[in-house]
Amino acid sequence: MKPRVAYAGMSHLGVCSAAAAASKDFNVVGFDPDPALTAGLAAGRTPVFEPGLDALLTENASRLTFTSDAEALAACDLIYIARDVATDDSGISDLAPVDSLIAAVMTAAKRDAIVVILCQVPPGFTRARTLPGRPLHYQVETLVFGIAVERATQPERFIVGLADPVEGLPAAMAEFLSAFGCPILPMRLESAELAKMSINICLAASVTVANTLAGIAERTGADWREIVPTLKLDARIGPKAYLDPGLGLAGGNIERDIAALRAIARDTGAEAGLLASIAASSAYSRDWALRALHESLATPSPDVTVALLGLAYKPDTHSIKNSAGVALARHLRGWRLRVHDPLVDAKCLGDQNACAFADPLEAVIGADALVLTTPWAIYRTLDPAKLAAAMRGRIVVDPYRLLDPAACERAGLLHRVLGTK
Repeated sequence: MKPRVAYAGMSHLGVCSAAAAASKDFNVVGFDPDPALTAGLAAGRTPVFEPGLDALLTENASRLTFTSDAEALAACDLIYIARDVATDDSGISDLAPVDSLIAAVMTAAKRDAIVVILCQVPPGFTRARTLPGRPLHYQVETLVFGIAVERATQPERFIVGLADPVEGLPAAMAEFLSAFGCPILPMRLESAELAKMSINICLAASVTVANTLAGIAERTGADWREIVPTLKLDARIGPKAYLDPGLGLAGGNIERDIAALRAIARDTGAEAGLLASIAASSAYSRDWALRALHESLATPSPDVTVALLGLAYKPDTHSIKNSAGVALARHLRGWRLRVHDPLVDAKCLGDQNACAFADPLEAVIGADALVLTTPWAIYRTLDPAKLAAAMRGRIVVDPYRLLDPAACERAGLLHRVLGTK
């Protein structure tokens, strides 16, 4: 008989992971101490937006049980602690809710249940919470906002931390992970915890390289997007290299790892100048749109009306964690803002001068300047000629080059693009 699987913590990570496990024909319990949250899930109301998630939950509803009763965990063979880890504005993690879930799970679970921490935690966290006779394991979570369903159902690999890798994976865990048909990489607990952070730091380094060189391209007459294909054809860098310039790091996950590793380096005496440089570069890159706006306006002032398209930190998510759009809006607090985002309500800005619109073209009416801060697909369909007709001014700050430059030029728009002079 297949092992019965549970996920404790029904935030983004837990819900997506539970749905993916059910899709592999396992019976799954989704536990959370919040009864309103689990009741909503049982009724088909998901607490997060993720493309394909509602359909995945519906298709596998017969194998999913959502509950706030911890006693339901007693029937489970494999239990994941799967709550998202919140961070503050400096990227510092709040691990107290994870500890609360661990305590609840260890109290309710049967003694031979396999308990695995799936949350992102620093090296040493899992071993420090292991009790005699009650081993804890760690598994690297691989979800990415906007493509979480794909990542959960078709993972590239599983990285698993064990107290003693020589002993191998527990049988129930091995059977469960094997159902996903991808490589399984067992290692010591601390190595697995650091592996996740290492992946994020490598991504952050790639982002920093792209943003740094795109900034130089702007000032030298080069076009960074013409350079990118030459790098992707270099075997040492590769076709999947993350080389698109953007508005700094956002979402919280990578920022959290930078903050955590910088703290570890301070405490242990390790050299971590690279991490400080990445953090500084990210902060500088996040404000590119603000600098471009000020450079383009003849007289920057609150009398200017700015159309702001995009508040989510990336497309296909409602998360605004460290969002460049939200940061820009806060810099422009007191200005007249006309705002659109497909998922995020402009009320999150707390600015009475920020007016929300249901249609992006409506948001640009009468604007002196337009700034596109999230590369939503809908913004790529905007016609520059219609934008020019609706706007009062001619400034378009478009870091991701969502609009066609030639069409913008024909429409008489001053089109500012990151990485291009």
